[in-house]
Amino acid sequence: MNLLILKSDIASIKAVQKVSKVLNPHPRISRWTVDLDDCDKVLRIEMCQSLSEGEVQQLIDPLGYYCEELEY
Repeated sequence: MNLLILKSDIASIKAVQKVSKVLNPHPRISRWTVDLDDCDKVLRIEMCQSLSEGEVQQLIDPLGYYCEELEY
């Protein structure tokens, strides 16, 4: 299982529902969550096959949201 952790601007339940329409059916994504209580709105994606930050950006950018690598 691969894991990708990104900060995002997905800041509401409505935004999560919008993003779910592209992330839920994606064949390489097993599970994903957004921590709406975190200041970075952490988008955590579990994958059965590798998926890059850029690929995730391409999925959510058309919806009006961004994500980027979370610096530790």
